[in-house]
Amino acid sequence: MTDEQKPMRRVRSFVLRAGRMTEGQQRGLEVAWPRMGLEKAGGMIDPAQVFGREAPLVLEIGFGMGDSLLQMARQMPEKNYIGIEVHKPGVGRLLNNALNEGIDNIRVYCDDAVEVLAECIPDGSLDCLQLFFPDPWHKKRHHKRRIVQPEFVQAIRRKLKIGGQFHMATDWENYAEHMMEVMSAAEGYRNAAGEGQFSPQPDFRPVTKFQNRGEKLGHGVWDLIFERTE
Repeated sequence: MTDEQKPMRRVRSFVLRAGRMTEGQQRGLEVAWPRMGLEKAGGMIDPAQVFGREAPLVLEIGFGMGDSLLQMARQMPEKNYIGIEVHKPGVGRLLNNALNEGIDNIRVYCDDAVEVLAECIPDGSLDCLQLFFPDPWHKKRHHKRRIVQPEFVQAIRRKLKIGGQFHMATDWENYAEHMMEVMSAAEGYRNAAGEGQFSPQPDFRPVTKFQNRGEKLGHGVWDLIFERTE
């Protein structure tokens, strides 16, 4: 195979970190995964079948340890939530806590979000996609690793319903500006706050540990909400 024929390796926006599992996290994976876990190998899902009901569908990419996603699912039981996270300790913690509280409107992938979106989430199925405090890759030479890029936001647009929202939040001003630049140029979106404007933090978005940490360091927090128009 020549260099020209070799497939281009996709630049990933995350780095897998080794982490020890607590007993609770392991319990979440062993006990709750059979009901609440979703496998990329299972292919395209039918959300109504997965949850056993028709309801507004929210997907969150990179939920970390899962505390804010669990809080939203608890406070808005009328919605269905899908979380995608690559780090098993966070997945295990979320599942264990959901199991302990009897919260059943969450389903989880432990996999690459870009691949899950492409292979498992039906077009036009999402009411909202949430991306809260993604890795800012603050060094300039690493900016290509930032997940918010033109190709990615168009992949998201295909998964949103018309009128569905792509909601981002970051505590890095440079990344907020990058997000605004990419989204303002993206076809088929409208800024819910007005052209070039950041959105106030909605009441339904919990304050995450990343936000708390950023605010203690003197960082601001920027929310962006864009709606699919076509």
